[in-house]
Amino acid sequence: MKILVTGGAGFIGANFVSYTLRNHPEDRVTVLDKLTYAGRAESMARFKRDPRFRFVKGDICDHDIVDHLVRGSDAVVHFAAETHVDRSVTNASEFVRTNMLGTQNLLDACIRNGNTRFHHVSTDEVYGSLGPMGLFSETSPYDPRSPYSASKAGSDHLVRAAFHTNGLPVTLSNCSNNYGPYQFPEKVVPLFITNLIEGKKVPLYGDGANVRDWIYVEDHCEGVDRALRDGRPGETYLFGGRAERSNAELTNILLFEMGMSSDMIQRVKDRPGHDLRYGIDFSKAEKEFGWYPKTPFLHGIRRTIAWYRQNTAWWKPLKQEDWFSSGVYSEQEKNT
Repeated sequence: MKILVTGGAGFIGANFVSYTLRNHPEDRVTVLDKLTYAGRAESMARFKRDPRFRFVKGDICDHDIVDHLVRGSDAVVHFAAETHVDRSVTNASEFVRTNMLGTQNLLDACIRNGNTRFHHVSTDEVYGSLGPMGLFSETSPYDPRSPYSASKAGSDHLVRAAFHTNGLPVTLSNCSNNYGPYQFPEKVVPLFITNLIEGKKVPLYGDGANVRDWIYVEDHCEGVDRALRDGRPGETYLFGGRAERSNAELTNILLFEMGMSSDMIQRVKDRPGHDLRYGIDFSKAEKEFGWYPKTPFLHGIRRTIAWYRQNTAWWKPLKQEDWFSSGVYSEQEKNT
């Protein structure tokens, strides 16, 4: 299979490319990525000698590049997105452009070029906020609370419209919080790990009571792969880690694993509209194609800490960039 991966220089996208090349030696992968701040050429260095891999720098909103690449592909796996919630509050228009107009441009190209198979990667944030009980499922009503999640909700609807209106063979997936190697250090897990490595305090929003479900990135990549190959056209699949933790619990786990005390916590003002809790029911994917998260949370966290300790040359330059002066961070990395 010839697969076009959008956003393949980002965190989840690059891990998906790695998963595909390892597990499907017959496949060929082309990455289309604009290489904005979170898309890193360094994350793809491990593939550059593989003849099955090709990289194209470009924008998913570019009609000509997208049309050319889709024409030579059997399938599109769409990770490319603006994902930082705090950034969306101050610059919503860029999120609408990339997440909605870029998605529609890809869909149009797939329709023009013989209804190319399309898998769309989304987020559990489109469903809003859960109370203390219950889980999101594929039938949960949409209730986005930020410009980021609203733009992702819009892109989800565009993908479903292409299926119903044009017969485009699509699948969608919504996932919980990812963590693991090559994650840009504006996200809470790598930010806290790298801060602690540098002897800096970690900024904890509010009282730390907000709860997220955590999935190791390779488990998510396996889920996307299974949905692409075994999912039913028009269907949505949810992927979660079965690892709900409050932000305070997550912080304490990272402190313990890295031999630090609670003195390293710096309380910061909570984010506006901060959703209380996300949780995922992934029973549909488990029933239809046997997917479930294989990495226990503590095992994944330890692997992630070890990776950042061993790869300071990858992340240290990133923490010198201008976005760190804002003092904000995101809990999530859902799509790139």
